[in-house]
Amino acid sequence: MRLARLTAAKAVSNTALRWVPPFLPTLERAFGASTGQMTTILGIGEMAGLSTVGVGRFLDRGRERLVMSLALVVVSLSSLVALVGTTFTFAISFLLVVLGVANLTVSGHSTVSRAVPYAGRARALGLYETSWAFALLVGAPIIAILIGWFGWRGPYVVLAVACAAMAAWIWTTWPTAAPAAETPTSGRLSVRSLSPQAWAVVVGSALLAMSGLSVFAISGKWLDTAFGVSTGGLGLVAMGFGAFELLASSGSAGFADRIGKLRSTLLGIALLILGQILMVAADETLWLGVVGIIALLAGFEFAFVTSLSLVTEAMPESRGTTIAIANGVGTIARGSGTIASGYLFTRWGIEGPLSLSAAAALIASVCFVVSRRAPV
Repeated sequence: MRLARLTAAKAVSNTALRWVPPFLPTLERAFGASTGQMTTILGIGEMAGLSTVGVGRFLDRGRERLVMSLALVVVSLSSLVALVGTTFTFAISFLLVVLGVANLTVSGHSTVSRAVPYAGRARALGLYETSWAFALLVGAPIIAILIGWFGWRGPYVVLAVACAAMAAWIWTTWPTAAPAAETPTSGRLSVRSLSPQAWAVVVGSALLAMSGLSVFAISGKWLDTAFGVSTGGLGLVAMGFGAFELLASSGSAGFADRIGKLRSTLLGIALLILGQILMVAADETLWLGVVGIIALLAGFEFAFVTSLSLVTEAMPESRGTTIAIANGVGTIARGSGTIASGYLFTRWGIEGPLSLSAAAALIASVCFVVSRRAPV
């Protein structure tokens, strides 16, 4: 029941974050901004995830409820700021939504990892991460309807209210956790104290995030530019993204523990690369392009969700802090990849972001393989 409650809160906050890239053409027109400007805002906003580095010590002390509740309040506030309706306030809004979602994510990972043994952790984290899929599967069509009825401000109003309600729900119903057992490194783990094995996993997971999100960031723009997909059509496509991401997250939950977390991560990366190939081959064929994006996102979701289990066990004696550091490194990778994707797309079309994505995916694979051979 607690996992379902946490997943529901995360799905609402994820919707506030994830609806922006698929509907980027709508927001570009609303704010009078170019694709490069918007992806730069998204990339810089991603850097707010670096705040999680300082939250790790609170998680190791059992303060997940406080972090989760405050994070949801920040996401609600981000929607209110966006309603002002300028490019500047959109930038502030996106920075705030990343700040909230990032801290909710790491506190959730800490909560799940504290409660579930490593042998079954991929299942629990996979179920928790279905929140990313539900954000598109359920959230995207609702966003499209709200835009159709009320314009671009409609989603922001609804999400502000929904996230505030979720914050109150978590604060009033979630039990206070006991602090983790003290160890010599508890509460003071730094980037210099990570083992080589832990660094390999952290960097691999970060590059995997770059690989998936650098393409997702311009997915809506590509569909609009290359195929003329409407706002309603983007909502349907994003819903399809969510459906297959749900299958991927569920697949991680159902199979990763049994076939091995490293092997599962590499299988997901292979599917991601297949999706890249299909997108390049699509040319002017819409259905092939959509299949390619779906394969890429499904492979990314399966691989990334499974890799989170590897991260949570990289330094189990200071798990909360390690998760926070990993999210901080991932923030830099996601932000730089998102910024680059807009300019690469403007200069070379979809092949530009896909080249970046492919390179990141291949290096991530090497990192995960090396992590199993690196000294602890």
